[in-house]
Amino acid sequence: MSKKQLFTLEFPVRCSPTILFEFLSTPAGLQEWFADKVDEWEGVYSFSWNGGTPDKAKILDQEEDKFIRFKWLHSEKNEYFEFRIAKTEISNQTILVIADFAEKNEIKDQSQLWSSQVKDLFHRLGN
Repeated sequence: MSKKQLFTLEFPVRCSPTILFEFLSTPAGLQEWFADKVDEWEGVYSFSWNGGTPDKAKILDQEEDKFIRFKWLHSEKNEYFEFRIAKTEISNQTILVIADFAEKNEIKDQSQLWSSQVKDLFHRLGN
């Protein structure tokens, strides 16, 4: 039984949900900011960093321009990571919400890693 906890991070982003979703859901888009190399075969994405052994994840669920949920093939049954596109009610600003699982003592480090990767995403988006 995993002791990992779900945590979420929110990042305001200046772009349309359609453009953002491309960067979150396609191999070409993910390769721009998330991993050095991304391939997809029959719903299974293969992510590689620094020429290392690929880490594989499958898509659990998605809704175009709204969210995509992945599950690492090596992770526990109930664990996933998700990119969700939300809108604020008052200003209608686009928000990228990232949900992931980590050990309680690793949440801060994982959050910093996500923040660093999102910074790369924003650079690609011109934010």
